[in-house]
Amino acid sequence: MKHTPTIRSKIETELKQRGYTFSSFSKISGINRGTFSTMLNSNPPKPISVRQMDLITKALGYPEGWLYELYIDECFYEGKGHWKRIKPFLLRCVELGRKECIQKVLSRLTEDLSYVPTIFELAEELHEAGQENESVPFYECVIENEKYRYSERLAISQYKRFKAYTMSDLEKSLELVLEFIPYRNLLPERYQLEAIHKITNIYFYLHKWDEVEKYGHELKKLAYVIYRNQQITKEKRRTTTRLRAERNLVFYYGYGFLSVSTALQKKGLIKEARAELEGYADLSWFKGLDSEGEADVEQFRVWAKANSYTLDLLLGKRDILPAYITFLENHPEEIHSGLVTILETANKYDFDVDSIIDKYSEQIKRLQESDDVKQLTYYYCYMYQLAIYHYRRGRILKGQEDTLSYLSLSQQRNWFKPPIMIELLQDHMQSD
Repeated sequence: MKHTPTIRSKIETELKQRGYTFSSFSKISGINRGTFSTMLNSNPPKPISVRQMDLITKALGYPEGWLYELYIDECFYEGKGHWKRIKPFLLRCVELGRKECIQKVLSRLTEDLSYVPTIFELAEELHEAGQENESVPFYECVIENEKYRYSERLAISQYKRFKAYTMSDLEKSLELVLEFIPYRNLLPERYQLEAIHKITNIYFYLHKWDEVEKYGHELKKLAYVIYRNQQITKEKRRTTTRLRAERNLVFYYGYGFLSVSTALQKKGLIKEARAELEGYADLSWFKGLDSEGEADVEQFRVWAKANSYTLDLLLGKRDILPAYITFLENHPEEIHSGLVTILETANKYDFDVDSIIDKYSEQIKRLQESDDVKQLTYYYCYMYQLAIYHYRRGRILKGQEDTLSYLSLSQQRNWFKPPIMIELLQDHMQSD
């Protein structure tokens, strides 16, 4: 039968092979001789701390984490978990990226489900420290082992896993959205707002306009209910506590209207889209705005102006194009979305925008180098509309080139590949 070494037998073997005594090793490791002796010789042996284990590893010249696999048993001496050793060990594993050790410890810990709240607290601690990705395995452990399926703890764990993973891989994001959505209403209000905002965004980038409309309505309704409750509380107590959400409340309210308006526009419901646009064009009536809230109000005013131009263009009012170009030049952050609108309108009403395409072609090309999902979305939408534009003007080879460029980049970035883009290429290859 093969003998499995323990952390102590491993250390003793190293000392013997190198000719160290407790006294001599104490000097090079910085661990008190008596303490070191009781760790190896007393019965029962004195527990080894993570710090002591790291000092031993360094003194023996091994890389950090050398004894970590064996240290797991030290955390569960006599089969019982010892949190005072487990927590520092898990934090060191996080620091060194030792995911396999983290999983083994969590697996053993959750043999006793009373540890689930403690694991959640550690996940929250990591998250608050800005280590969102590192906190995910701990939230996942809570998700897998939480006994109460409608607990706030489970909802928060679902949300923070969803938040950490979304927008880097849209197909994966969609899976997480579908898993997370049933828990959104179990969240504290300060998380609900940002959660619904993120859900709406993912559906926006996937061009699922019915869902964008649905969750946009939900977002503006929730934000307004919270706002009204705050105003009622303030009237009764002459004071109010500001909601500790990630963004100002007015942002979520305005973004709900913006999302619904955009979804209706994409579905061709221009009149309805304009009615929703009015809901965010002027939000200065919001009470209690700080400087951040006032900046949000101004941003929505700009977006409303830009989208008003969009709706006019989609109705065929090409005479406003010079004014729209001037607006885009004065608000360069709107240029990319504006160019998509211009191409879409040119395709719908068959008018020439070659000079505009030429002017901004280099600027658009730079978007494909971006890692920002929003900018990439503009690029892909632009390339789709540009391919149609070239096809309709008889530039078949140029249209095919644009379509292939889109498909190639979407494959490199693991991006959503709409079947309509592939069909567009196939149709024009067959007709060429």
